[in-house]
This record gives sequence, structure tokens and C-alpha cells, in this order.
Amino acid sequence: MRRGTFRDETVDYAAVGATHAPDLMQYPPERSIPAENAWRLGSGEERFRAAGDALLAWTAQRAAGLSVEDVRPAAGPTYAGVSFDAEGNPIAPSKSEIEQRFDAEGTPLAGPGMTLQLRGRVSGMRADAELRVISVTEEPRRVGFVLGTVGGSVVSGEELFAIDWYEDNDEVWFTVRAFDAPASLLYRLVPGLIRRRRKKLFARYLRAISPLFATPL
Repeated sequence: MRRGTFRDETVDYAAVGATHAPDLMQYPPERSIPAENAWRLGSGEERFRAAGDALLAWTAQRAAGLSVEDVRPAAGPTYAGVSFDAEGNPIAPSKSEIEQRFDAEGTPLAGPGMTLQLRGRVSGMRADAELRVISVTEEPRRVGFVLGTVGGSVVSGEELFAIDWYEDNDEVWFTVRAFDAPASLLYRLVPGLIRRRRKKLFARYLRAISPLFATPL
């Protein structure tokens, strides 16, 4: 199991980690627009591991037409995510070194604290941004990570990407959750552009991880 969380004040929004909140859609961070969607990818361990490996190797971003550039791993140790004891009491995160891994092209896989640049456009709308990996989760039945904006984007906020393999029915699901607040003047004046941009991004992520288009939740 590998889990890590990066805690820093360099992101350009306050609600760090809010994409994990179960009530995100009802109570999003102030002035932000939440979004969530999930798709069934299939079933079984093989599908889960293949989708998880692809996710950590930036497949959702790259196959969505975005260029992943200047990936810089975090310097020094990161923090393990909060866990719980048998009675449900939270256990404080501990600082630990997490082994950095790379894809076939030598690009670091998603790791807590790393920064990266995204370049590209979505239906004519700019999708450039500097991002930080807020957290990474690798568990027996869940793989995912959270990206937060540092700057250079038309919006500020967070994206959560997760692959879940459910024990009760053996199904594998891909979930994306996000919240966006307008950063550029145009998006402040026309907030509908945020929803349009997010809808297009979600569709591209689906194509990237599930080319055959599974049934939406």
C-alpha cells in the first residue's frame, strides 16, 4: 500500500483536499462550481490494475489531448495520509520517503508533492496550468490522485481521479470529482464557461481511460 499527502501553501485556493469530501456537490468551496461523474470500466483485478497503472502514468491527461511537461518530484520526504485505528480514531500522518517510479518514457509517475505543467486546449478553451499533486492513494482496491492548481489557469481548484475495484460485485469504476472557481476575467463574467470546460474535460478523461465508453453512473 502506498499513500501520500503533500501539505503546502503554494496552491492558489484554500480548500485543499475538498474533492475528498462526501458532500462536495452539496457544499462546494466558496465561489466554486463542483462536478462529479463516474463510469463503469468493467470488472476484475486485471481491469483494475491496468486502469490504475494508466491513471498514475498521466494517461487521462495525455490521451485527453493535454501535454504533461516539466514534471518535478517533491524534494525531501512527504507525509503519509491520515489513517484510522480499530476504534475509528484518526492516526496522525507520519513523514516518510516514498520511492519515485517512472513510466516507459522516463516521466515520473504521479507522486505527492510533485509539480507539473499542463498545456493544451479543450474545444477552443485554454487548459494550460501549473499543478501540484496534493495526494496519491495506492490501496488493494483503490488507486488515485488529486491535482490542485498553483497558477497559470483560467480557473483555480482541484481534480480528483480514482479507480475503484468494488469487493461486493467485482466491478471497476473510474471517478472524477472537481471544483473550479473562476480565475480569469472572462470566466468571472461568464461562469457558464466553467461548466462547459469541465464537461469537455470529463468526456476526454473517459475516452482516455475507457475507449469503449462504459455506461455513465
